[in-house]
Amino acid sequence: MIFSHGKLLLTSEYVVLDGALALALPTKWGQEFFVSENPDGRSLVHWTALHQGKPWLNATLDYRNGTVLNTNIPGSAEFILKVLMKVKELSASKLKSNTSYSIKTDLQFPANFGLGSSSTLMNNLAQWAAVDAFRLNESCLGGSGYDIAVAQEKSAILYQNQPERIIQKIDFDPDFKKDLIFIHLNQKQNSREGINLYRSREKSAELIEEFSQITHQVLEAKSLENFSDLMILHESKLSDFLGIETVKEKHFENCPGFVKSLGAWGGDFVMSSKFLGFEDYFRGKGFSTVFAFEDLIY
Repeated sequence: MIFSHGKLLLTSEYVVLDGALALALPTKWGQEFFVSENPDGRSLVHWTALHQGKPWLNATLDYRNGTVLNTNIPGSAEFILKVLMKVKELSASKLKSNTSYSIKTDLQFPANFGLGSSSTLMNNLAQWAAVDAFRLNESCLGGSGYDIAVAQEKSAILYQNQPERIIQKIDFDPDFKKDLIFIHLNQKQNSREGINLYRSREKSAELIEEFSQITHQVLEAKSLENFSDLMILHESKLSDFLGIETVKEKHFENCPGFVKSLGAWGGDFVMSSKFLGFEDYFRGKGFSTVFAFEDLIY
């Protein structure tokens, strides 16, 4: 069995694409990957995907001819086929024409959580086939690659992809972590849309450096108050740059704590801090899925 952790991006969402230093954390949940091989000469992949143990996608794929033979979800099966054909191209030993494979995946978190259903799959496939996960991910999905780095390192990391990829494992264990919470907005965000908006804006080296400096300062924060101020500053700077309101302005204007978007703005998870009655507050706003730091972060 191969396993990859999911991820949350704490700092430098979007700007990580252009070389800003980012802080990312692994989640306890991830994706499992099981495979068995049968040298039957048929060149098939029997793919079974589970979501939290429940069957979701079934497909039979012909990797010799690059076709989907049967499936219950055609669009998803075509994506899996595309990825497998890239794995075939990159791998020295897997998906060669005398072997069939039975592959089962199990995503441990709801697909709409945005914790890395695709990146965990890419990393699992890359480990199995002994190929470069960053190259596979770039060919099939794109993005900065920080999510692949988290899956590989199984640790909190500092990540930078320009001018060259730098990955540094760190111990993110602030004294105030027990005061941090994660709230799911239940509005799965298309990260492509946010990335396209970001890329349409004129960027400067100064902007990238500002977010890198915030990341450094976050690591040095000694108190919840200091950390909160940095989260508010980060949200404000990115809001001004993107020209869209912050998640706090949109949903939680009267929240007594900070509210910080994580990853694509507008959906998935946000981070805040505990305050008196915080669970009732978020539930009253329609957001009942709230996790403590220690329950979600690996």
